[in-house]
Amino acid sequence: MEVKLASSYGFCFGVKRAIDIAQQHKNSNTMGPLIHNQKEINRLKFDFNVGLYENLEDVKKDDTVIIRTHGIPKKDLQELKQKDAKIINATCPFVTTPQQIVKKMSQEDYSILIFGDYTHPEVKGVKSYGDDVHVILEPSELENIKFKHDKIACVAQTTRKKEKYLEIVNTLILKNKEVRVFNTICDATFENQDAVRELSQDVDIMIIIGGKNSSNTKQLLYIAKENCKDSYLIEDENELNLEWFKNKKTCGVTAGASTPDWIIQKVVDKIKNIN
Repeated sequence: MEVKLASSYGFCFGVKRAIDIAQQHKNSNTMGPLIHNQKEINRLKFDFNVGLYENLEDVKKDDTVIIRTHGIPKKDLQELKQKDAKIINATCPFVTTPQQIVKKMSQEDYSILIFGDYTHPEVKGVKSYGDDVHVILEPSELENIKFKHDKIACVAQTTRKKEKYLEIVNTLILKNKEVRVFNTICDATFENQDAVRELSQDVDIMIIIGGKNSSNTKQLLYIAKENCKDSYLIEDENELNLEWFKNKKTCGVTAGASTPDWIIQKVVDKIKNIN
């Protein structure tokens, strides 16, 4: 089986930075999963004794707590400080930016619109920095929103599709007097999405590697399916199904921003050995 790798894939700057931070702080705990890849989290636990706190109640005085790449809500950060924990901030700078924008725009009496998934930890964190904040995934949802102010500021979850963001922004501009738009979708997301869009047009099957709960990975799958209906999301080589490869000659491979190289290589090696 011929394997073609996307021109851009895998670990982004923010994830590499967070893992480096975790490896430098052995015997610590992260506040929530550091990244959306359970196998890499398991490796950090085994090799560096970096544990996981799911609840603030678990944190004790003088604990070393690493803030996850997605960030945490403002009130949770304040509570950690009150517990006198040693806080190491591994929030991706691309996530910190919309947090700061929402805080500043709210102080200037703007209503805030976030394009993203309201259940995602990144969006929960960004939302917590504003007052009149609304979260949507589709332009049609704008019909149900009543903004408190006549000025609106827009930010996007860092891993969303830029085309959909433009749809939402264009709809807002037509119906409101003042709309400020901030491009908070990260560069790595642009590059990985463009790369999978190009590669999926040139192969018989696409394999996307990453966590099933990873937003950016699911976006890669969605884009791949637009051009290659035989596109599949897996977390490791054990999830490969030989039936997928029947009568296929070329396989494209990409990976989400939280997928380490060692997992990608195992998948590629196994696909190459498929007859």
